[in-house]
Amino acid sequence: MHLSYWEQKSWFSNIDFCIIGSGIVGLNCALQLRKKHPKSKILVLEKGILPQGASTKNAGFACFGSVSELAADLKEHSSEEVFDLVQKRHKGLLLLRQNLGDSAIDYKSYGGYEVFLENDKALFEQCQSSYTDINQLLSPIFKSDPFHLQSNKFNFKNSLPQVIFNAFEGQIDTGKMMLALLQKVQREGVLVLNSVQVLDFSSDAKSVKIKLSDFEFTAQNLMIATNAFAGQLLNVEVTPARNQVLITKPIKDLALKGTFHLNEGYYYFRNIHNRLLLGGGRHLNPKGETTSDFGLTSDIQTALENLLHRVILPNQNLEIEQRWSGILGVGSQKKPIVKPVDNRVFCAVRLGGMGVAIGSQIGKDLADLV
Repeated sequence: MHLSYWEQKSWFSNIDFCIIGSGIVGLNCALQLRKKHPKSKILVLEKGILPQGASTKNAGFACFGSVSELAADLKEHSSEEVFDLVQKRHKGLLLLRQNLGDSAIDYKSYGGYEVFLENDKALFEQCQSSYTDINQLLSPIFKSDPFHLQSNKFNFKNSLPQVIFNAFEGQIDTGKMMLALLQKVQREGVLVLNSVQVLDFSSDAKSVKIKLSDFEFTAQNLMIATNAFAGQLLNVEVTPARNQVLITKPIKDLALKGTFHLNEGYYYFRNIHNRLLLGGGRHLNPKGETTSDFGLTSDIQTALENLLHRVILPNQNLEIEQRWSGILGVGSQKKPIVKPVDNRVFCAVRLGGMGVAIGSQIGKDLADLV
């Protein structure tokens, strides 16, 4: 494709910062760069019509990790590393709410609950014995204990009589969040182009050459914020992981409010617009769900429906309205990768399924690398 003079001059010349990925991290990076470099020219490239991956496909959990998830993390990470992770998630959510406002993202502080099925009794007992220590570790972040045992008041079937409650957990409207973030970035004069896939890049002492399918252009700096898809451009330890989701049609008199976790966070559900959103299940087929391909599978969708009908809202005539999938970026470590690739290329990837919580802070951290 041959660019016109106008296209070249307006969009692809004198670029100070090119950002790959218009998700939570990429757009927050753009905001921070604009704040630090008010006269710079910033271009964001997105390969999808909307942000690919998980930014517009996640469940909208403003969460920090359930007790069972944090207990599992403590087996693989030091207490200092887990503290730092939760602190980053906490700071990221505060930054998200500060940047956009609670009304714009429809933030609701209903709290979060960890639910245990009857056959998860051993896991519940482990969490019961460890949540006090986890509270002690995390209370400096929240200024009080985040986790408390409560009776299971939700009439869930085939579940244990107690849940673990976190008053600091909330929920957002993912679509409203991304729309508000995109509008804020554009008001700041940041250029955002969709359906543009970057194939490769190369850098020298003066600039970065960025190769698209039809042409090449240069920028002074390149910021890579493609999370699960980072391996397509970088040699980094990021594994794509697909999460499948479904949402019901409106349910009359739905009383359920909050965000809910099961099985170390591998299942999750919440209320939204008088509907129930339910997702997860990738642990049922780890090999098959370790993929960057969007899609649905009958085994996981069946498992989600069984959980919906047999546990969450039993004996109700429920209909599924939509199903979709998102792609997370995970790895052997939960800590995101935020680092220079060379003197003009920087990356922030591997958010570990916590993009809503941590993405705003990680985007800021990416910009601060320059």
